[in-house]
Amino acid sequence: MIDILMVDDHTIFRSGLQRLLLDETDIRTTAEAANGAEALDHVRQRRFDIVLLDISMEGRNGLEVLASIRAVQPALPVLMLSMYAEEQYALVAIQGGARGYIAKDAEPAELVRAIRRVAGGGQYLSARAAPLVSGQLEGRDERPAHQRLTVREHQIMLMMLKGMSLTVIGEEMLISVKTVSTHRTHILDKLGVASTAELVLYAVRHGLIQ
Repeated sequence: MIDILMVDDHTIFRSGLQRLLLDETDIRTTAEAANGAEALDHVRQRRFDIVLLDISMEGRNGLEVLASIRAVQPALPVLMLSMYAEEQYALVAIQGGARGYIAKDAEPAELVRAIRRVAGGGQYLSARAAPLVSGQLEGRDERPAHQRLTVREHQIMLMMLKGMSLTVIGEEMLISVKTVSTHRTHILDKLGVASTAELVLYAVRHGLIQ
């Protein structure tokens, strides 16, 4: 039996996913979490075969939660779920330690395949994501600028897009404000923007936020 920890801040989505999985005799949702703190509490308290983790949540985003899960249970497989297309976040999720990445609008059968493969120790990328990620990892780097950010820079960028101050970001990530400021500078330079306002416009244009 594959025991799942489902992490998503939308109750309706979690309920729908649970109903979808009821027909699978070898898969069950044994715990749910609406945010990163709840997810980490579950991970510390019991064993799971896989974590289904939303990349976009209120508070700590999925990439931050992924890093925390990796610190607590490095071998625990994580499958990232996202409303964003694969080319936007698949690579950074894999680089951050996820075993797979799948869009929320995928067919139910594809999600079930992904769960089984990742829980079984494999990696799952959709037919669309696989060539994108493999090409990027092999150095054929034709990605948009935001896909060239490091995992840490992606985390900080998402927090900036939420309107969090450098001080709050530093407190959340347990790093100094000076370090956050340095990352901010690198992010703006890599994206070719001059301010947080321009960063927001860039994110909207590229579908990074809605």
